[in-house]
Amino acid sequence: MRRLILLKTLRFILKYFFLFYIGGLTYCGIEMLYRSRTHWSMFLCAGIIFIYASVQNEFFEWDYPFWKQLLKVWSFALIAEFITGCIVNLWLGWNVWDYSNLRFNLLGQTSLTFALLFLPICAFAIVFDDYIRYLFFNEEPPRYKFL
Repeated sequence: MRRLILLKTLRFILKYFFLFYIGGLTYCGIEMLYRSRTHWSMFLCAGIIFIYASVQNEFFEWDYPFWKQLLKVWSFALIAEFITGCIVNLWLGWNVWDYSNLRFNLLGQTSLTFALLFLPICAFAIVFDDYIRYLFFNEEPPRYKFL
């Protein structure tokens, strides 16, 4: 019995480590394509956001509207980006990014322009996670309710 619990716990940890890694790696790849550079702090931030997107599957059924899930993940991503920016740019002074020159920015750490760009990335993250779970972890095949 203890061995079974240990195996389930190990599988759970490895699954979420794998999802964290894939999420961070994917976002850094997108950043490299978009701006030809990235930073390890973005890997961590994106991995955490991807885990948040993934955990939605644990709390909501497939009939939960996709737009609501997207709104939750998108909000979390904006908050995570802002907090990461405050730590790495304002507190530590690493100058990873600066949106101060963009309109509608918040302390130069997030902006309306980039917030809107995160919408399709978050939608992709939700669907990508669902397919990873289906293909690699034998979970239910993805299906969505959009309204």
